[in-house]
Amino acid sequence: MSIRIKLMLYFLALVLLPILTLGILGPVLYARAIERETTDHTVRMISQVTMNMEFHVLEMERLIDLLASTKAVAAFFAQGRTASGGSADILETLAAVSGTHPEIAGILLVSESDEWVSGDFYRITRDPLVEERWYLGAREDPGKVRLISRPFGRNIRSTVGYGADEVVSLVKSIVDPRAGKVLGAVLIDMKLATMEQVLRDTSLGKNGFLFIADSSGEIVYAPANKVIYRVPLSSLSGDSASAYMKIGGTEYQVVAQRSTYTGWKTLGVFSVEEALREVWLIRYWSYVIGGITMALAIIAAFFFTASIARPVLGLKKLMKRAEQGDLSVRFDGDSGDEIGELGHGFNEMIARIQSLIDQVYSEQQAKRDAELRILQEQIKPHFLYNTLDTIQWMAQEHRVDDVVTMVGALTSLFRIGLNKGRELIDLSEELEHVESYLCIQKMRYEDKFDYQIVAEPSLGTYKVLRLVLQPLVENAIYHGIKERRGHGSLHVFARLCEGDLELSVQDDGAGIAEERLAELNALLAHADPSAARFFGGYGIRNVHERIVLSFGKPYGLSFTSALGHGTEVRIRHPLLHAEDPRCGKC
Repeated sequence: MSIRIKLMLYFLALVLLPILTLGILGPVLYARAIERETTDHTVRMISQVTMNMEFHVLEMERLIDLLASTKAVAAFFAQGRTASGGSADILETLAAVSGTHPEIAGILLVSESDEWVSGDFYRITRDPLVEERWYLGAREDPGKVRLISRPFGRNIRSTVGYGADEVVSLVKSIVDPRAGKVLGAVLIDMKLATMEQVLRDTSLGKNGFLFIADSSGEIVYAPANKVIYRVPLSSLSGDSASAYMKIGGTEYQVVAQRSTYTGWKTLGVFSVEEALREVWLIRYWSYVIGGITMALAIIAAFFFTASIARPVLGLKKLMKRAEQGDLSVRFDGDSGDEIGELGHGFNEMIARIQSLIDQVYSEQQAKRDAELRILQEQIKPHFLYNTLDTIQWMAQEHRVDDVVTMVGALTSLFRIGLNKGRELIDLSEELEHVESYLCIQKMRYEDKFDYQIVAEPSLGTYKVLRLVLQPLVENAIYHGIKERRGHGSLHVFARLCEGDLELSVQDDGAGIAEERLAELNALLAHADPSAARFFGGYGIRNVHERIVLSFGKPYGLSFTSALGHGTEVRIRHPLLHAEDPRCGKC
C-alpha cells in the first residue's frame, strides 16, 4: 500500500472519528443508557411489588400469631376442642378476623391430635389432616410461615367455592413456648386477587408485564400472556438476575428478584426492541449523514495527500538503492518540514552505517590478529608433552626432586595454556596455570620473591579467557620485583566486585612514575597499541585487547602504582557461567 493511500486513510480516519463517535458510539451509549434505565426502572418496580407481597404475607403471619394468642384458640391447641369448651368462641374469633381482612379466603385450625376448627372449610374424607403434606411441612419447620401456591390435593374444601388456583395458602405451626413442642398449625388461604391488585397498576412499556413464581418454579400469579410460559425460570438463579432471551422471534429482557422472606420470585419481562425503537431511528439517520460526510472527505483527502506523498516516495526509492548496497545515495531536498528532516536523517544514517561497517571490520581484523598471535606462541603439544614426560621420568630415576617439580609445573603450564584451542577455561584452571608459572620462576630466582594466590572457592567454576594472568605475573616479576633491591612479594587475587569478576596482580617492586602511569591508563582506555612500549612487549596489550574485543569497553585492564612501592594490575571480567550465551562467542 502506497504512502499516499495510507495518508488518505489516516485523513479519513480522523474525519470519521467524530462521525463514528456521534453516529455509532453515541447511539450505542444512548441505547445502553436506555437499557440500564429500563432495567433500573423494572428493578424498582419489582422491588416495590416484592415489598407489597412481603407486607401481605407478613400481615397474614401476624394474624396467625394473633389468633394463636387469643384465649379460645390457645385453649384449643393446648387442651383440644372438647376440653376447651367447644368451638363456638373459636369460630366467632375466626369470623371476626375474616371480616376485617377481605383478602382472606378461609382459616383452618388443626391441633396435633387431629382436631380441627374452621367456618370456611370442611373435611372431604376422614383421613387425618395431620398427615397432609402442608401440615407435615409446617411441623418440620416449626415457628416459620410456609407459602403454598396452587394448593391442589388437600383433604379440605372451601365452603364458598374457592378453587386451588384462586388462592395462596399460608401455614404456620403453633409451638408451645415452654415445652418447645408443636401443638398444631394454622392455615390461611389468601385470595389471588390480592396479588392481581398489587400488579394491576404496574406496567413495563406497552407489552411488558410482571408475574410471580414460587421457589420451585411454579407460577403463582401471571397476567394473560403467551410469553410467560416460555420464559426459562431455571436460567434465572440467585437472589437477583437479568438475562436476554429470544421468544417467538422477539428479544426480551427478563429481570428477576427473589424475596428472602417468602422465597418467591417477582419477574419483569419487556421487549428490547420496543425500548430501543427510538435509538434505532437515530442510528439510521446517523448512517445517512456519515455516508455523505465520508464521500466529501475522500474527495478532499485525494488532493491533500498528493503534496505529502511525492517527497516520501522519492525517499523510498533512495532507501531501496541503499538496501541493495549502494551507500553513495543521498537525499536532495531543501524543504524545512518533517520530510526534509527525515531526508537529512537518512543521509546521516547512511554515513553512520558506512562508518560502523569500517569500524566493525577494523575490530574484527584486530581480534583475528590477536588470536593469530596467541596461536603463533603455542607449541605442538604432543612432542612437548612426550619430551617433558621423559625428562620427568629420568629425574625421578635419579631422584632429582627439584627437576621433577619444575618439569611437572612446566607440563601443567603448557597443558592449561594450550587447552585444546579453547578460548575460555575455568577460573580454577587459570589460577593453576599461573601457579605453575610462579613455581618455575620461584625455582629460577630462588629467594628473590614469595608469592600467594587468594581466591574464593565458589568462583572456581566460572569461565575466564585463558592466559590473562600469566602475562601480568610475568610483567610484575620482570619490571617490578626484579628491578627492586632485596626480597619481594607477589599476590594474585580473584574476587567479586559489583557483579563482575575482578582479578588482580600486586607486587611490591619498583613501581611506575605517576605521569607514565596516567599515560598508560589513557592508552589502555583507548586501546592504543603504543601501550605495549611501557613493558617492552605485547603481553599487556594482547590481554587487554582480547577482553575488550570479547566483552566490550567496560571490561579490560587498569593500573595503580606508586614509584618505589609496587604496582597493582586489575582485570575487570564478566561473571560467566558455562551456559552463558557469551561463552559461545569467544
